[in-house]
Amino acid sequence: MSLDELMRQRRAKLAQWRALGVEPYAYRFEPTHRAADLLARGDAVTTEPGEQVRLAGRVMTLRAHGKAGFAHLLDGSGRIQLYFRADHLGDGFRRYELLDVGDWIGVAGPLFRTRTGEITVRVDGLELLAKAVRPLPDDWHGLRDPETRFRQRYADLFMNLEVRDVFRRRARLVSTCRSFLDGRGYLEVETPVLQPLYGGAFARPFVTRHHALDMELFLRISNELYLKRLIVGGLERVYEFSRDFRNEGIDRTHSPEFTMLEFYQAFADVHDMMEVTESLLSEAVERVTGGTTVSYQGQPLEFARPWPRVSMLDEVSQRVSERVDDLDPERLRRLAERHGTESRPGEGPGALLDGLFSALVQPSLVRPCFVVDYPIEISPLARSSRTRPAVVERFEVIVAGVELANAFSEQNDPDAQRRAFEHQMARRASGDEEAQVMDHDYLRALEYGMPPAGGVGIGIDRLTMLVTDARSIRDVVLFPQLRPEEGRAEMDGALAEGGEGAGASPPGPATGEPRARAAPRPEPGAR
Repeated sequence: MSLDELMRQRRAKLAQWRALGVEPYAYRFEPTHRAADLLARGDAVTTEPGEQVRLAGRVMTLRAHGKAGFAHLLDGSGRIQLYFRADHLGDGFRRYELLDVGDWIGVAGPLFRTRTGEITVRVDGLELLAKAVRPLPDDWHGLRDPETRFRQRYADLFMNLEVRDVFRRRARLVSTCRSFLDGRGYLEVETPVLQPLYGGAFARPFVTRHHALDMELFLRISNELYLKRLIVGGLERVYEFSRDFRNEGIDRTHSPEFTMLEFYQAFADVHDMMEVTESLLSEAVERVTGGTTVSYQGQPLEFARPWPRVSMLDEVSQRVSERVDDLDPERLRRLAERHGTESRPGEGPGALLDGLFSALVQPSLVRPCFVVDYPIEISPLARSSRTRPAVVERFEVIVAGVELANAFSEQNDPDAQRRAFEHQMARRASGDEEAQVMDHDYLRALEYGMPPAGGVGIGIDRLTMLVTDARSIRDVVLFPQLRPEEGRAEMDGALAEGGEGAGASPPGPATGEPRARAAPRPEPGAR
C-alpha cells in the first residue's frame, strides 16, 4: 500500500475520533508511573490485578483478538505491554479499535502479570494524546540506512532504543565534566559565537553578515582567545562548553559543527594541565561506564592513571630511522615525499613533522597517552619549551588513534605572541587559508598583563564516541549536517515499505560513513 493511501486512512480516523467527541491532539495528561519502574518490580507483580497506574507513551505494536487486544507502549524509559478488553473498556473499546501504531496515548488501569509471565497494564481508561498521521518506518527497511536515521533522528530515537542511551551517556559526560571543574573552583562562562575576528585554531570559518551593524562576522572556530581575555581580567579559572564551527571537510571524526570543552587556569603550566586532564577524563569515563576500561571498536581502552607520555620528535625519528630533532626542512620534505604525506601551501618543517607523525605514529596510539614535543611553527599560542628549543610546552591526548584533547602552557608575552601572529599572516600570504589571523585586541589584552596560565580543549563529541563505541561522529550528534534531501517521494515510499512496522527487532547502531570529501587534520581542541 502506498504511503499516500496509508496517510489517507489515518487522516480518516481523525474524523472518526472527533465524531466520538475526542480532540485527537490533547493539551495534557498526568502519568504517575514509568514503564521501566513497573518492569523492575519483577516477581512482585502477580496474575491478580494490582496497583492502579497511569502511563503515557507511543503505541509501538498492536495485536487484536476479537473483543480483546494487546499493544506495547513506549515511554521515555522503555516498553511495557498493554491489555485491552471490551468488558473493561465498555464504549471506550471503540477508541482502542481506532488506534494506529505510532499514536500517543495515555492509559490507566491495574498492573498484573499475564499467563505467559509478561508484566502488563490492563487498560480501563484510554485517552488519545496525539494522532500519528504518518506511519512509522518499517523496522528493517525504513531505518537501516544510516543517512535516513541521521536525517530523521526523531524516528531513530523511538525505533532504535539504544540510540537514546547514546545521548543519555553524552549528557552524563557533560554533567560529570561540569561537576569536576566546579569542584576545582572553575567558573563556567559564555563567550561570543559571532566574532568580528576568528582565531584560536587552524581552520576556515563560516561567514555571516550582521545587517544592523553592517559588518561581516564569523562563527567561532574556537573560544580560546576570549577565555584568555578573562584570565587577563582576573577570573583565574574559567571554562565553557562551546559550540564551534569549522568550514572544512567531513569524515568519521570531523563535523563542521561540534562541541568543545575548554578550560583555563591561571598560575598553571602544561604539566599542571596534564594532571587536571588525566583526572577529569578518567573520572568522567568511570562515572558514565562504571569502570576505567571501555571497549571501542573491539579494542580495550584503559583510562586509569597514569597515562604514558610520547614524544613526537622521538617517535617520528624512530619510524623514519633517522633523527629529526633539528627540524631540517630539506630532510623533512624528503621524508614526507618518501612516505607520501600531504602538505598545504606555506607549510614549514613543523607542519611536515606533524604530517609524518599523523601518518606513521598516531594510528598506532590506542590507549590514552599524552603526545608532547610539538614544533613551534604549528603552535602559535603556546610557550616555547624550557628544555627543547625547537618545540613548545604542549600536549595532545590521543586515544584509539584520534586526537581527543589539546593543551598548552599559554603564551603570555605580548611581543612573542605578536611575532607568532605575524608568522601566521606570512603563511596566509603564501596560500595557507587555515593560518591564524592577527588579533590586535587580544594583543592589547596581553599588554595589560596575563599571568602564567595553562589551557585545555577537549572534544566532547569524540569523547562520547569512545564511551558509546560509536564509529562515526554523526552517531553521537543528534542532528548532524547532511547534504540536501533528494528524492523525497522515493524515500517516503521506502520508509512505508512493510506498512505499519509492528514489533520487529530494531537494527543495531548506524555505522555508515558520510558521503563527503575527506577532512584536513584539525585537532579537536586545535587552539
